Amino acid sequence: MQLLKGSKLYSIFTGTCPVCHEGKMYLEDNPYKISKIMKMHDHCSHCGQKFKIEPSFFFGAMYVSYGIGTGIAVAAFIISYFFIGLDRNYTFLVIVLCLAILYPLIVRISRNIWINLFVKYDKSKAKT
Repeated sequence: MQLLKGSKLYSIFTGTCPVCHEGKMYLEDNPYKISKIMKMHDHCSHCGQKFKIEPSFFFGAMYVSYGIGTGIAVAAFIISYFFIGLDRNYTFLVIVLCLAILYPLIVRISRNIWINLFVKYDKSKAKT
């Protein structure tokens, strides 16, 4: 993962600050602790970047989440229906299970993508 440091992908997949790639954005690293899934630090502990840029900033992440969820649902359908050969009812069940199991990851990844659309990496603020 260190090879990606300095790119938006590093911040998206690690949940680190999009500016310095050092500080953690979330209070809890494990997205499967559902009660703390959206709890974020207010500022980066390393560079001071404000994560909640404006009130309701992360509402836009719902659009990203919709796209990711749709992609996962289509992939689950293609794999279960065409490759495994399940009938439509079981394929629908596979899609629902995939989305339910991956929900915490989808939420976190969509928030990470959303903030990375608006905030750029600054090499001068990264750890030297």
